[in-house]
Amino acid sequence: MAKILIVDDEKIMLKIASKILSKEYETICADSGAEAIEIFQREKPDLILSDLLMPEIDGYELHRILQEKSSEPVPIMFMTADEREESESKGFEIGASDYIRKPLKADILLRRVKKILENVDKIQDLTEAATLDLMTGLLNKTAAQKEISKLCATSQGVLMLLDLDNFKLVNDLYGHAMGDKILIRFAELIKGMIRSTDLAGRIGGDEFIAFCQNVHDEKIIFNKARFLNHQLIISAKNFMGEDMNIPLSTSIGAVFVPNEGKDYSALMKKVDKALYKVKHHGKQGCAFFGESDSAEAEHKNISETQMILGERNLEPGAYFVDFEKFKAIYQFAARLQTPINFLELTLETNNDEAREDFLELLIKNLRRSDCVTRYGRDQFLILLTDTPAENLDFVRKKILAAWQAKNLGGEIIFESVKNF
Repeated sequence: MAKILIVDDEKIMLKIASKILSKEYETICADSGAEAIEIFQREKPDLILSDLLMPEIDGYELHRILQEKSSEPVPIMFMTADEREESESKGFEIGASDYIRKPLKADILLRRVKKILENVDKIQDLTEAATLDLMTGLLNKTAAQKEISKLCATSQGVLMLLDLDNFKLVNDLYGHAMGDKILIRFAELIKGMIRSTDLAGRIGGDEFIAFCQNVHDEKIIFNKARFLNHQLIISAKNFMGEDMNIPLSTSIGAVFVPNEGKDYSALMKKVDKALYKVKHHGKQGCAFFGESDSAEAEHKNISETQMILGERNLEPGAYFVDFEKFKAIYQFAARLQTPINFLELTLETNNDEAREDFLELLIKNLRRSDCVTRYGRDQFLILLTDTPAENLDFVRKKILAAWQAKNLGGEIIFESVKNF
């Protein structure tokens, strides 16, 4: 129920207006401008119905003061017994939503109040549509940059850039509808890790930003990163099944504000460097920008380097990569003259979901030493390592049998097998 603040120095007018409006709205009364200011700050009414001519603080001055104290436009409707046109004109000039003359008529007052509140709702809807990311409900890029830039200039805290690691694999293996589910869930997790005084937004496809006010301890952010990564995997397995083997995670770059400055653009360059450090060192974690980031890269011993380079996901199944990475692996194997069989398949079907299921089936039914990619809409490429020629027929039969068991239709055509 909308809340209306009624302001008039005549108590009888307060009672009349309140009686009319209380049938459909919650009403609060103030018999002076000073009292109205105090109530407004405490109650945050949706609309103010104010007498125009009052002692000390009149309606015009009351509106000016409330506008200064509020970050949002204050809808106000003036009521007065003054019939001069200049009074009405001045009221509209300073931003009044409407103007009504005394004595009040119940039907006219209710109709005009309803119209004002409907317009307020429309404006709020348009404002939200212009500032929110429609998919996730977080601030969109423009709004996030604007609001977080203000916080960087005036507040202390931590600015964070969050990136979803290996998210493209979700779209490639499970389809864009599943990718949208993951993005929405990740946004929900971000909302859950920040407070009402913090801000978060989506600034790219799988890139997010957040500002946590009055945080001065790195451990707090590291704990948030662990929370996000833990909950992200739980959610992903709930959506895609326990056998989901995509190394989905989040990498976070962070910087303390104002320790590293107050300018948003400069801070974003620093937080981007911190994010790169996480990405460069194996993803799934958090790093803060600091003095070491302006120096040469850190020296690592061989065991640390191997840990960074090594694959963390050790679950069974072929190694799935995009086509460009597949091409690089193919070319490198050719340079080494490593015995590898190159297998090309086409799935003839009109079912998009069947194509996604087929890719997942290939990954599950091949070995960890094999490599798979999708080439175009219907073609799939496989590199088979250490597979003698006499075993290639077994591989084909295994793929065919697994696909037939799914009973999704479509024909698999094995284009060619090449050895090198």
